[in-house]
Amino acid sequence: MPNSIKLLMLLINSKLKLLLLSLFSFSRFSSSLYYCLFSQQFSREHQSVLKARVAYLKYKGRDNDSSVLLRRNIHRIEKGLIMQPQKPIFALSYITETINEYVKLRKNTTHDKEELIWAKEVLSVYFDTIDENLLPQKIKIIFEKFIDKTAEKNNFKNVPYSFANKVISDVTFEQFFSLCNQRRSVRWFTAKAVSRTLLEKAINIASTAPSACNRQPFMFNVVDQQPLLATLASLPLGTKGFAHNIQCLIVVTGNLSYYPTERDRHLIYIDSSLASMQFMLALETLGLSSCALNWPDIEQQELKIAQILNLSDIIRPTMLIAVGHAKTQGKIPYSQKKSAQQLINYMNHENCNFSK
Repeated sequence: MPNSIKLLMLLINSKLKLLLLSLFSFSRFSSSLYYCLFSQQFSREHQSVLKARVAYLKYKGRDNDSSVLLRRNIHRIEKGLIMQPQKPIFALSYITETINEYVKLRKNTTHDKEELIWAKEVLSVYFDTIDENLLPQKIKIIFEKFIDKTAEKNNFKNVPYSFANKVISDVTFEQFFSLCNQRRSVRWFTAKAVSRTLLEKAINIASTAPSACNRQPFMFNVVDQQPLLATLASLPLGTKGFAHNIQCLIVVTGNLSYYPTERDRHLIYIDSSLASMQFMLALETLGLSSCALNWPDIEQQELKIAQILNLSDIIRPTMLIAVGHAKTQGKIPYSQKKSAQQLINYMNHENCNFSK
């Protein structure tokens, strides 16, 4: 077939596609109809979110040695404790389930002790702060049974504190800017093995990243053994040509069952990305380099990685990160970055639909 005919067919196909997409994007109903009739790109996400909701309703977000319900509600109480002015009572809509969850978990010998200490101390401060006369009698009885009111609150280390007592770093803007410029996507590594001790240090730093209601729905799955490493390193489309020299691969996953509703389905990507950025910066301080690998939502690749790593439908890969000791002679892309002027949009009454 002549190239001119091929080009004409591609042009016609492009025009028809634009027409079809424009037609169905007119409304939410027509958009849903399009993905029902012509595309199944979101079908896996639909099923994953529904299965995650079922899992949350069954298990209340309990995940091995941690409880999402407890973590979220204790964090909500923390936010109530820092409000100005302090309310005489708050958290009535969820304090009962929080206390009940804490009481249940105290009996679980495998539950994370640090999480329980945090919960106990925050609950103790809560009951010490509010007007107990406004609490339901049932909650007061449970509290008096399981929370020590005589505890010395000044010795608590896991409760809200004033900004004046915050740990202050001596890192200057220039030093941090230098670290950020030092971190670059490295694709050529030596054969030197990556220390798991160093990885754990970096993941401890990643854990300090902000997370919605402190749920921390992510997991850093470390792959550093062959032949599993070679198989997984070849899955991302962007590793062609250098997958063979990746010495360690991190598969960051997010757990959708940490959330009871669809509205939070994107938080696994937001929270894991925040943690991953801190992880990669921490690696630089430990003499390690990294490369964040693009992981687009491609059905075939998703099925492969889920099968290899035994991931359930509610666990979604959010990012892959190659880690290793950089080859000193290996080249890295310059990758010109946009300036602040290009990335900032100052909003005002002139460019917003806003009226007082």
